Amino acid sequence: MRIESWRVEQAGQPMVLAERVESAGPAEVLVEVAGCGVCHTDLGFFYDGVPTRQPLPLTLGHEIAGRVVEAGAGAEAWLGRAVIVPAVIPCGECAACREGHGSICPRQLFPGNDRDGGFGTAVRVPASGLCPVPDLASPERNPAGLTLPDLAVIADAVSTPFQAALRAGLAPGDLAVFVGAGGVGGFGVQVAAAMGASVVAIDVRTAALERAARHGASATFDAASLEPDALRKAVRALAKQLNVPSWRVKVFETSGSPAGQQLAFALLGHGGYLSVVGYTPASVELRLSNLMALDATARGNWGCLPEHYPAILDLVLAGRVELRSYVEHRPLATINEVFAEVHAGGVDRRIVLVPER
Repeated sequence: MRIESWRVEQAGQPMVLAERVESAGPAEVLVEVAGCGVCHTDLGFFYDGVPTRQPLPLTLGHEIAGRVVEAGAGAEAWLGRAVIVPAVIPCGECAACREGHGSICPRQLFPGNDRDGGFGTAVRVPASGLCPVPDLASPERNPAGLTLPDLAVIADAVSTPFQAALRAGLAPGDLAVFVGAGGVGGFGVQVAAAMGASVVAIDVRTAALERAARHGASATFDAASLEPDALRKAVRALAKQLNVPSWRVKVFETSGSPAGQQLAFALLGHGGYLSVVGYTPASVELRLSNLMALDATARGNWGCLPEHYPAILDLVLAGRVELRSYVEHRPLATINEVFAEVHAGGVDRRIVLVPER
């Protein structure tokens, strides 16, 4: 199959439209891309010198939804089906996968990192882990009228905080605190609310806080106008008001900024839990002994295991996680302008790039 895609030939330099020919191998499929989201991780690869596992030149993009147009041996049942491609696809066979650690599978595939990704007309991926999408034309199954490109953001921006919340054991009666309420954090607020937790959103952007308040946050705090100590006191006062003990306060760092990571760590109380979801290449200075003194837990979260995707899609299609006000479609041909705009902080929605046909 002839594939056109935008390739990074040199980090920070404009991406170039290129053509290649690929075929689906055994247990693989070619997915015609309906939409691919622009993620903070893509910006890290492009602007911040974060190395990709396959050296450049490379097509980025790992938030992919589309339709299977070619299937290799053993994957024929997927032909013609609409799917979401997980951002992290474990092999399912190694020791890590067999023992429940698929997120650290040494043979995992990360489109746009391990091989050419979704900023093109099609992408080649393993069939294992694909999430089937039901008929979106059915009003009963899709009351919000979501399109296949809308669902691309499930592949990372929605699924990653979902897994983080599962790992945190988030439940009704907990207080979930999201440091960073745009992008991944904005969807995390909704996921946590859908799981029955009370939710706090902290951000420096008024628009992100207002949207979080409309979609699951019971309280919002502006980090641009409040010092870290004041934010810590405000969160603890709210927990006391809601009768939530410190060990049921779960903090999610979703800003991917040094200041956000320092704040999230400072919000930990006795027996508290910190999930590190955001990424920054910058170093952050912390007093790690706080974990000992508070008997607290900090855990990272890498992607989301494919087996969780159907439940996430159900939440989205049921309207319990809202996408429309968080997503904006742009033509794939505008990729260089979009990257520059997102990097400059001029976009408050998740951009999904849609190939022209």
